[in-house]
Amino acid sequence: MDPSPSADRGAAPLTSGGVRDWLRHFAKLNCLATLLLIFVGALVKSTGSGLAVPDWPLSFGGLFPPMVGGVFYEHGHRMAATLVGFLILCLAVLLALYEERRWVRTLGWTALTVVILQGLLGGLTVLLYLPTAVSLAHGVLAQTFFVLTIVIAYALSTERTRRGRDLVSPANGRLLKASCWVMGLIYVQLILGGVMRHTESGLAIPDFPTVGWAWAPRFDAAMLHKINVWRFDAGQDSDVTMAQVLYHFSHRVGALVVFFAVVWLNVIALRSACSGSLRALLIVMDLLLLAQIGLGVMTVLTLKQPHLTSGHVMVGAALLGISTLLLLRSAPLSWQDLRRTLTN
Repeated sequence: MDPSPSADRGAAPLTSGGVRDWLRHFAKLNCLATLLLIFVGALVKSTGSGLAVPDWPLSFGGLFPPMVGGVFYEHGHRMAATLVGFLILCLAVLLALYEERRWVRTLGWTALTVVILQGLLGGLTVLLYLPTAVSLAHGVLAQTFFVLTIVIAYALSTERTRRGRDLVSPANGRLLKASCWVMGLIYVQLILGGVMRHTESGLAIPDFPTVGWAWAPRFDAAMLHKINVWRFDAGQDSDVTMAQVLYHFSHRVGALVVFFAVVWLNVIALRSACSGSLRALLIVMDLLLLAQIGLGVMTVLTLKQPHLTSGHVMVGAALLGISTLLLLRSAPLSWQDLRRTLTN
């Protein structure tokens, strides 16, 4: 969204169609690279490789250690993160050189700042031996950075350029508000998932669709004992606490809330005269949501198979990205129109 109707003349405009197209595709590449990085980072946690390389920023005192065992995942994650950092640095510099809108250039530098902070948090995660708070912040910031790349890519898109040229300004307040709610709920759900993962609560409730083998769980000592007996028989390393059970349960409740929120969003979209592109995006969101539910179930039933678990994290990020794009497509382009639409 443009903060003002007038163009910012603080940088050379994108006069060349070739440069404009190249930069737009490069921004999309940053989105894809970030999504893949989220998957690679999830593999580090899913395979228990977080401390496979105990030093930082070097790896065993060098730049390229033997890629064996957990080192493959941990150092591979560092290499992928370095590549994404380099890509976003290039994008920020290119935006500074060729983009005329100040707010887009600011987004580029903001994304670069966030990715640097993300790298520092990753280093602290290793040096402090995987503290829950730092590890969780590292994961949440990764999702936030992904949202930033989506916003930048949309700002450079031909669709947004066409909307600005044609002065298209959607005024469907219900659809816009529903999109805001869905994006916010998905973001909260990803935080709950991060809490569950980093408190080792992924199998604190090992059955599905029941909870502690009951349709109406009591969350009492008997339920906890039954779960821990199962964990012992299944060869799990340790018992879980009631707090871990509740962390896991909150993530399941959050999934149910997101499901019904997306259904509500679909109903609003069907009842409104939204564009074909918005409807197509909703179909993609619906398919991703079904895939995410399936991956979540399989994560539990396969006792957190690493690739399924990491795929669950990545599809969750993709859902957040799609909800961000849906919000951007349904929102007016100016702050004035946005405030008017939301208050009507």
